[in-house]
Amino acid sequence: MQQDKRDLLQVLKSELKFLEMGGYSREPSWGPKLIFEDSPTCLNCGRRDNPIIPCTECVLIDLVPGQHRSEEIPCRHIPLDASGNTLDSLYPHANPQEVEETVANWLRATIARLEQEQKALHSHS
Repeated sequence: MQQDKRDLLQVLKSELKFLEMGGYSREPSWGPKLIFEDSPTCLNCGRRDNPIIPCTECVLIDLVPGQHRSEEIPCRHIPLDASGNTLDSLYPHANPQEVEETVANWLRATIARLEQEQKALHSHS
């Protein structure tokens, strides 16, 4: 069960801002930057080799299909488009720009959906 008390909509908006401001390409690194894992979104950012908080406690776990929630890095299995592409399926075949574009499109669509859901909830209260 997710213990992360952050608001999912706010986390996704922050992630989109981080992505759009070049957060994954800002600093040179010894390897590729990994979406979600190498951003402030991740509860274990900077501790990939020694995580201190289980991924199952992250607010993003609710976006991961049930069969993938026990994966080592569940956020890599969030479906990002109608074809079911995930970070796990994109990393081996897509270049970093294609991955970032797919994630940005998913973030915008998910943010819009969550905002619509919030509006609908408030209009019924």
